Formats: sequence, structure tokens, C-alpha cells
Amino acid sequence: MKNTYFQTLNSDDLISLVGVNDQYLKLIQDYFDVELTNQGDGISLKGLEPDVLLVEQLLKSLSNLISQCVKINGSDVMSAIKMAQKGTLDYFEDLYQKILIRDAKGKPIRIKNLSQAHYVEAIKHHDVVFGIGPAGTGKTYLAVIMAISAFKRGEVERIILTRPAVEAGENLGFLPGDLKDKIDPYLRPIYDALYAIFGTEATNRLMEREIIEIAPLAYMRGRTLDSAFVILDEAQNTTRSQMKMFLTRLGFDSKMIVNGDITQVDLPYNAKSGLIEAKQRLQDISAIKFVNFSANDVVRNPVVTKIIEAYEKNEEQE
Repeated sequence: MKNTYFQTLNSDDLISLVGVNDQYLKLIQDYFDVELTNQGDGISLKGLEPDVLLVEQLLKSLSNLISQCVKINGSDVMSAIKMAQKGTLDYFEDLYQKILIRDAKGKPIRIKNLSQAHYVEAIKHHDVVFGIGPAGTGKTYLAVIMAISAFKRGEVERIILTRPAVEAGENLGFLPGDLKDKIDPYLRPIYDALYAIFGTEATNRLMEREIIEIAPLAYMRGRTLDSAFVILDEAQNTTRSQMKMFLTRLGFDSKMIVNGDITQVDLPYNAKSGLIEAKQRLQDISAIKFVNFSANDVVRNPVVTKIIEAYEKNEEQE
């Protein structure tokens, strides 16, 4: 057994490091066999030496961010935990050196893990990027951020966001309005991301001017999308013909981001997902990049990761 003591520079840093009611210490203890105790001026660590040394390195990485005026939250702590488990903690602080963009309130938005870093780099350097993995990994949010960044730099003239009109357990035909009205509620995560970055008034103005377009996938047919940043969300619910139709809309000076979770296909009659087929057919095209996310990349409440892992385990046994 090893006992050691981790001391922060001041009491404010310690409060930020341990969280409200020591919630971050409790979170770390859930994943490592190390006893952590807030001593008021530092943190005592007790456990097997390899575990203690790893958690001490984790605390140091988080403390270094705090000393650089980075306000950490639960998702930051979870990212550090997961990177420590995978042996990539040395890269953790590097993720916070670059700000992708600032939201409408001036808050900096940064990458949270290595998978997100690979995703952002792929978007920068490829015409078409597929982000495949479970909900909560930041695929859609980061895609919207990259779209807004490209628009602000003048690299594209418009932003187009779309998804297929399929939803688990729902019948869109019973909802009021036309197809766009029916699907708008399911595009709420995209609206929320736009409102967070641009602000509500600016987003609505850009939508009125059709600089930002949010529409069902059916509205893409017959179009050529030049100088546009196009995001297809929930792509696992496209059919083969819909995916082909969408990808062949790509025009000059444009980017396409295709996001989805191949474990959550809601197509009827066991129809094959266009996303699954695209992954099989398009892997060897150099202008197209596939980035895979896993449950370990989820940046929501830690219990979400455990829920995803539990379902994946049961599906493997069935």
C-alpha cells in the first residue's frame, strides 16, 4: 500500500479540483481503487502504488488546467479518467491548449478527448467525414461548431443541416404540419447547438436569410450544394438510395459531415442502413474519412457510458 499527499497552490484551486461536495473525488474513486480524502489544504491518496501514482498524475493534470484558468467540470474529469485508463493521459492537457470557438456568452469550447481531436482534424482535411458512434460523444455538436467556424472564416457561404424523417417508435404522419414541421422537433439538438454558439437572435436572422438551412433529408434531392457545410445527422436511418442521393449532392468548395450510430437503426422491415453500407463501400476513397467513437468517448453524465456498455454487453449475448 502507498500513502501520499497531493497539495494544490491555494484553497480556490482545491475547491475547483474536488468539486462541490467532493463530487470529482468520488467520481475518480468509482474508477480507481484509491481512497481519496479532501484534507482542506490538499488531497490524501491511499491504495496500491501503481493506482496511486496514476491518480496522482490525473490530479496533477487537472490541477494544471485549473492553474491556467480553465474551469473544469464533470466531463473534463471523466475525460481525464478515461485517458488515464487507456494510458493516454500525457495528451490530456494538450487538448485544452486550443479553443475551437467561443459560444454566445464568450465561453471557450474545447476538444474533450482524442477521438474528438481526430474527428476535428478529419473535418479540417477531408471533403467528407463520417462520425460513427453512440449518442453523447459530441459528434453533432462538434460538426455544428466546425460549420460555424468555417462560415465565420468565409470558407463556406451557408450551413445546411439535415436528417432522415425516421424516429424510433414514432409515426410522423400523426404530427401536424408539412414534413419540415413534423421533423423540426427531432432537429432540436442542432437548433440548441446553433443557439448556444450564435445566440438565438443571430441564428434566427441567418435562418430567415437562408444562410442556415435546417431541413429533412428529402429536401436535398435534386440539389447541388456548392460552397456549403452540410451535416447529415442520424444517418443510420438513411436507406441505401437516400445515402447515395445525399453524398452525390456534394458541390465545389463544400464539406459533408455524416453522423450516426449503427447500433440504433430504426428503419422498418429490416431495411439495410445506408450508413452501414457506406462504411463498407467507401473506406478506400482518400477524400473520405471515417472516425469511430465508442462508449468511452461519451462526454455526458458518467452513468450514460455505463448504460451504453450494459446494452452492448446484452446485445453481444443475445
